[in-house]
Amino acid sequence: MENTIQIMITMAVYMAAVIVIGVAFARKANKSSEAYFIGGRSLGPWVTAMSAEASDMSGWLLMGLPGLAYWCGIADATWTAIGLAAGTYINWLITSKRLRRYSEKAGNAITLPDFFSNRFHEKKKVVMTIAALFILIFFTVYAASCLVTCGKLFSTLFGFDYIPMMIIGAVFVLVYTIIGGFLAESVSDFMQAIVMIVALIVIVVTGTVAAGGLGAVVSNAESIPGFLEFFGIATPTTVDGVQQVVNGEPQFGAAGTYGFLNVLSAVAWGLGYFGMPQVLLRFMAIRSEHELTRSRRIATVWVVISLTVAVFIGVVGRTLYPVALTTASSAENIFILLSTNLLPPLLAGLVMAGILAATISSSDSYLLIAASSFSKNIYQGLLHRKATDKQVMLISRITLLVITVVAIFIALDENSVIFTIVSFAWAGFGATFGPLMLLSLFWKRINRAGAIAGMLGGGGMVFVWNLLIRPLGGIWDIYELLPAFLFSCLCIVVVSLLTAPPSEEIQKEFDDVRTEA
Repeated sequence: MENTIQIMITMAVYMAAVIVIGVAFARKANKSSEAYFIGGRSLGPWVTAMSAEASDMSGWLLMGLPGLAYWCGIADATWTAIGLAAGTYINWLITSKRLRRYSEKAGNAITLPDFFSNRFHEKKKVVMTIAALFILIFFTVYAASCLVTCGKLFSTLFGFDYIPMMIIGAVFVLVYTIIGGFLAESVSDFMQAIVMIVALIVIVVTGTVAAGGLGAVVSNAESIPGFLEFFGIATPTTVDGVQQVVNGEPQFGAAGTYGFLNVLSAVAWGLGYFGMPQVLLRFMAIRSEHELTRSRRIATVWVVISLTVAVFIGVVGRTLYPVALTTASSAENIFILLSTNLLPPLLAGLVMAGILAATISSSDSYLLIAASSFSKNIYQGLLHRKATDKQVMLISRITLLVITVVAIFIALDENSVIFTIVSFAWAGFGATFGPLMLLSLFWKRINRAGAIAGMLGGGGMVFVWNLLIRPLGGIWDIYELLPAFLFSCLCIVVVSLLTAPPSEEIQKEFDDVRTEA
């Protein structure tokens, strides 16, 4: 009981620090909608990089990815991590500078739907509306994954019921987001990125030592068929989803095959970055495009270290606690189990704050971007064009509340697997906006009709592939992001070439942005 109280105190201190940041930036954030939604384009390189990655990785970095490695070995988790690391670097390398420049050139766009709409000089805001609606849909799902993380964290730590703990987490995130806006969110995300990486490193080092050293961890992993293979996968023997235990030993079947299509499917996660609003918005918000090179280096180093350590934590956890977590859902608690069992209470509280940090940094980003899409793009851009800044801010707060309530309902299932929820939303953003972003920045011939076709085709294919095609199995069992991304590209190119080219004014603007490089 005393240990639990110490952990609670440490986490409470951390949460108080986050609230102080929100209050400190509240006045500046509420000056205007531009300040609230994009921080007045004032972010420095360190805050840009660290906040982008912290908001992107969310609780699945500390719970979902280690849980995946704990449950079925390193193949799926490692290839996914490789795809994410490559996607991070390439996105910062080719997208960031041109988007920063183009978003300012295209009517000083402060949201992603704004940019796409202004890019094609829309009068009827069809592109903007479709983009905003997709953001609302997928970010609500994304926010739900964060609430599942909160619920699992608090219920596992303190023995409370899952649903009340999940709702308390949701209320905290909602209040914090309403107070501080984008600038407070970005500064706190910088702090949270530091907490997250420190937490990961502390746990992997402590866990490896407790397991008897690196040799003991590797030896245990090698004893499980397929667990330590890049082209094989461990297959827990389960009954009704629960892994069987015999004489204190977890039971595994023969190693499964992890073939080329599996690798391709996992690496395809990297494609998601080109359409991820919470990352793209940081590119738009940095104070100077010339600082993006430094941001790219910082972000890449952070991501590589964090992903590598997160995967290895799952391997260490399987060595230390082989039968403690016997379902795919409970396996996502391995980080919590290691922290509370191996660390002194105060340090465990700090590490638990790392999970809370990851969750807060992501969910506030998701809620804020979704709210801005509705209030700025649909309400002001479509329904009430003469709306004042004050009215937009009010509508954004109402939208935050509604999205949070919907996300709570999605997150009610305690057995939800965080990794599965995130993978669907990630595919949605990657396929809906990724091809459109790349072609908008680098293909002069793309037009408004192609943009509409690409978003509808990519976003729609995510649902079709996930719900109808992927369940067929075999060669069709590919992560929906890859086929949906390719289909979106095809839709944009074909429809753009079959319809009238963009106006000379749009083409000139494109050329101006390109020549400024």
